[in-house]
Amino acid sequence: MKKSNIVLIGMPGVGKSTVGVVLAKVLGYQFIDADLVIQEKEKKLLHEIIAEVGTEGFIEVENRINSGIFAERAVIATGGSVVYGTEAMNHLKEIGNIIYLKLPYDTLEKRLSDIRGRGVVLKDGQDLRGLYEERVPLYEKYADFIVDENRLNVEQTIEKILELKDKF
Repeated sequence: MKKSNIVLIGMPGVGKSTVGVVLAKVLGYQFIDADLVIQEKEKKLLHEIIAEVGTEGFIEVENRINSGIFAERAVIATGGSVVYGTEAMNHLKEIGNIIYLKLPYDTLEKRLSDIRGRGVVLKDGQDLRGLYEERVPLYEKYADFIVDENRLNVEQTIEKILELKDKF
């Protein structure tokens, strides 16, 4: 079966949702924001879920809900912590091509001033640098394709993804 979906993964702040919405319009695809799906199904904001069930509990919720996303011809923007859920990642890999939107740490640090307010999954005592170093190998492990967004704007990032689409 040909995979008809494009799944965007990467750190918070790389522009998965921004790029995803525009990419879906360009391709005539549906757009799915996995974080919004989680909020809708749980009837709570991400940071409320994290406050209620903790980091590990949130990862379980995220894994369960992302494992149940079924779509065709969709661009799916995932939450940055999706890569902690093995079942979810295996499922997303089955239904789509995984594209890792990659940015250097320094650029991310500038974009993410309010990391906790964004509902970012941080373990106790973990800072952005620790999170980045922990997640990058996971993003690289699951990615079918990597788009280095360094010095690219949204349009240029989308052009790169469209070039890759011929390889799907």
